[in-house]
Amino acid sequence: MTNRRPRPAVTIDDIRAAHERIAAGIARTPCPPSIPLSDLTGFHIWCKLDLMQRTGSFKERGARNALELLDADARSRGVIAASAGNHALGLAWHGRLLEIPVTVVMPRFAPLVKVATCRRLGAKVILEGESFEDARAKAVEIAASDGLERIHGFDDPRVIAGQGTMALEVLADVPDADAIIVPTGGAGLLAGVAIAAKALRPSISIIAVEPASAGSLSASLAAGRPVQVPLRPTLADGLAVGKVGEVSFPLAAPLVDRVVTVDEQALALAVLRLSELEKTVVEGAAAAALAATFGDELADLRGKRVVLLLCGGNIDMSTLGRVIDHGLAVDGRLWRFRTRIVDRPGGIARLTATIAAAGASVLEIVHDRTFSGADVFSVTVEVTVQTADQAQVDSLRERLLDDGFAVSPAPEC
Repeated sequence: MTNRRPRPAVTIDDIRAAHERIAAGIARTPCPPSIPLSDLTGFHIWCKLDLMQRTGSFKERGARNALELLDADARSRGVIAASAGNHALGLAWHGRLLEIPVTVVMPRFAPLVKVATCRRLGAKVILEGESFEDARAKAVEIAASDGLERIHGFDDPRVIAGQGTMALEVLADVPDADAIIVPTGGAGLLAGVAIAAKALRPSISIIAVEPASAGSLSASLAAGRPVQVPLRPTLADGLAVGKVGEVSFPLAAPLVDRVVTVDEQALALAVLRLSELEKTVVEGAAAAALAATFGDELADLRGKRVVLLLCGGNIDMSTLGRVIDHGLAVDGRLWRFRTRIVDRPGGIARLTATIAAAGASVLEIVHDRTFSGADVFSVTVEVTVQTADQAQVDSLRERLLDDGFAVSPAPEC
């Protein structure tokens, strides 16, 4: 008979011990109610602001707990991890505080702000491959060759226990919460939060949310085991994990009440809503928690107490502007269309008069004379306008058609 190694368990006692262990190095972040988000969604919303950690994400909790549990020999040799960014940042910062050498292997798509910050915090950064799996394989290789302790970002019981400390704080602040919405990639945060929350409040609903571009949890639940799924580019880069953890999945799966999948439009709109209504800049992974409330999948929770885990704020500023513009377009507050006008004096004036009469503002008009067809007395123009909402877009479209302007959508950016 083959001896099977028992799967490591994480219990509420492990999470409570982790909370005490890491208290000196981890911020006790607030979990305030949100009136504007509650009004928007119909839920009674609270936001756990773990993006207020020193390095901007919840990953510090698991990183600190794992580092604190190292023996003296492992501390002196140092640690290594593969990470898309936030786990690397957490290890770099707490390694610096605890004087433990840290090496991080990051995929080449990792946000530049996270790469630069890791280096600034003193970690050795190695960029490897085009996926998390490429980075992970390199980290395993270096750990074996250099004798470094490998700390997995989501599939390590020490890390899972550390992440679960967030739930202890949530339920201390919102003891009667009906549900917690957990952004999910590798399922480490999901496992830790679910274990702690269900132990303290068995009736609470644990809602996992993942991007449609990285649906490993859904696929794994359907298969009954962790399975690899193909990845597509996603704004929620922190959730872009092709396979949930072998340790985290069996811990999380029995405790998850449902999984919500969100698309890229919902993620962009959620980033916009949080910035505009909560004055909180989040990365795409954290925005997933709010994005899960936009559809009807959680309609039965409307009117109930729901906590969003806003778990990270490390979004590239170069990306943020594009995301906000995309969110405005999704929200019907930016619209781009094509039409044809007479290429004579007054042609543009007539078009802009129609736009102004609808109450919209012109942001940009681009002429295309070269490829406008055989009629040299007319020209195709591409127009970007600022509108109040989708209803105004619809009204403007109707007014343009009534005034004789044929309208077609402009190509997406």
